[in-house]
This record gives sequence, C-alpha cells and structure tokens, in this order.
Amino acid sequence: MTDTVEPTVLARTQRAIGHLTLNRPRAINALDLDMIEQLSAALDRWESDPDVELVLLDGAGDRGLCAGGDVRGLREQIVSGRTDDVAVFFRAEYALNARIAEYPKPIVAIADGVTMGGGIGLAGHAAVRVVTERSRLAMPETRIGFTPDVGGSWLLAHAPGRIGEYLALTGETMDAADAIYAGFADALVPSERLDDLRHALVDRADPATPAELVLLLDETPGPSRLRAARPWIDDAFAADTVNEIIARLRAHGEPAASDTADLLEQLAPTALTVTLAAVRRARELPDLRTALAQEYGLVLWFAHTQPDLVEGIRAQLVDKTRDPRWQPAALADVAADLGAEALEWVPREPLWPAH
Repeated sequence: MTDTVEPTVLARTQRAIGHLTLNRPRAINALDLDMIEQLSAALDRWESDPDVELVLLDGAGDRGLCAGGDVRGLREQIVSGRTDDVAVFFRAEYALNARIAEYPKPIVAIADGVTMGGGIGLAGHAAVRVVTERSRLAMPETRIGFTPDVGGSWLLAHAPGRIGEYLALTGETMDAADAIYAGFADALVPSERLDDLRHALVDRADPATPAELVLLLDETPGPSRLRAARPWIDDAFAADTVNEIIARLRAHGEPAASDTADLLEQLAPTALTVTLAAVRRARELPDLRTALAQEYGLVLWFAHTQPDLVEGIRAQLVDKTRDPRWQPAALADVAADLGAEALEWVPREPLWPAH
C-alpha cells in the first residue's frame, strides 16, 4: 500500500470560479514556500483564462483560513545561517500579497476561524473579505519579538484613530465586528451560510457582483470592542514613544488600559519600538507595494541583526516555555533612534526588481 499525500493547496475551477483552498488543516493551513508558489501559479494561470471570472480563497477544516507563516522554519533558517533562504521566502510571499491586491479579477477571501500573520496577507488584500462569527484575526508578531508584515503595516496604518498602533503593538485578536471596524474585513456571513455563499458565487446570475452576493448573506455584526475602547486607545497610543504609551495607559482608569500596559511591559522592547515607527511611517507611504518594501527591509533587519526573533519563536512556539529573554530586556535600554535605524536598513537584494 502507498500513502497518498494530500496537496497542500487545492486549485480547481467550477464554471466561472477559480477556487483556491489552503489544505493543511492540522496546521491551521500555515503557509510554507511551496504553498505560496502554488497559489501564485494558479493566479498566473487564471489571469489569462477567459473562463475564470473571479477567484474564491478559503481554508480546509473548521479551525481557520491560515494561522500564518512557518515561523519554526524561519527560526531554523536564521539559526543555521541561511538568511538568503529567509529573503527568498519573504520575496515570494510579499509578491503574492501584492498580486492579490492588484489582481484584475475579483478575489473573494473567506477568513473563517483563525486568520493571523500570513493569513492576513492573503485575506486582508482581497477585493471582498468575508469573516464569520468564528473569525479571529490578528497580527501577533510582537509576541515573538518581530514586527507586522505581509502588508499588515499598511492595513494597520489605515485603521481608525490609533487602533493600528494598538493592534500592532499588542498583537490583540479581533472578532468579526472588530475586523470590519478596523478595515481588515468587509462583511460578516454566518459560518452555517458559507456553503450558500460558495454556491451563490458559482451560480450567480449576471450582473450580480461578488460583493453584492456577499451582501445578500451579510449580517450586521455586534458592537465592536475596539470602537468602544477608542477614547483610551486614541489617547494613549498617540504618544511619541512606547514608554509614554505605557505611562498614559497607567494614567487611565479603564481596567483594559491597565491590562494593556501590563502586556506591553512583557513584550520585546526592540519589536515594540520598531513596530511603532513602522506603522507611523506606513501611514505616510503611497501604496501597499511601498509598505511591503519597508516591511521586507525590517524583517531582514530582524533576521540579520536581532536575537529577539529567534528567542521569541523558541519561547512561544518551539519549547513553549513562554519565558522569552529579550535583548535588551527593558525599554529604557533601547536606543532612542532604533526605529529610524531599522527603517533605514537596506537589504542586499531589493524586494522589487528595478525596471
């Protein structure tokens, strides 16, 4: 007997639909380089196929669309000195993120369940972004001593008020209402109606657009926790430095503000400092491609120069001891110009080839 290996990406067409399904449900469909290349190849094929009018992206299983990229593999590459492989992975991933945003045919992404990190890079830039009552979206990179990427800094920079700084620094999770409010999703469709949505997209009668079909099944989400927290979030996260943000949080009477200060004091001072600078710089950038190029420089700066990334992955995901030893361990020991220094770091090979 031979074991048949399931493909990690299912790509098939049905009528006018190109349907992509991430197919690593036991790993919550975490992305590796091969999956990124398969997704890119399918989009290349379908772009010139006149029979394919729109693309549907979803994930196998009921746990989530995509839990992120293969950060354990990233740690192994850094530890073994294979930083060129790190760059290859991120160039492929970011090219896919930009491709999704710029694709000439509508892409409908169903961010059901866990959609974090690299999953945001797939779903967050689609033309129509669907969440469900089970959705849990986040950019949790600071919790492993890293910084939001895959175009996440661009989405965060354009969230209302100072919600972007809050989500970027804390890595907090959004439910469907929060994701729609923050600009990471467009519509809430109950999970029990997702098959109805898939069938409607296949059987749709012209001139119904994907967005119109989604709205037929759309439900109004409940109140957004982020919206309710805007007064203390906007005040605290408008401060110039992470230390000042923490001080403002401590000065608020809100228990949630105090809890947020406690969380920030546990996270990597370097990651927090650089991430705050990155989101604020992204707010000034002209487009997603420029933001991805900024992120590319930052992730390679972390990979080449910062021990916190390897240590954070070890503590949170490899040994699971939850006891990272950050270097430096205190915000007071972070150079005042570290964020600017990281943003000025130039990778040996650019993300986008010069034309």
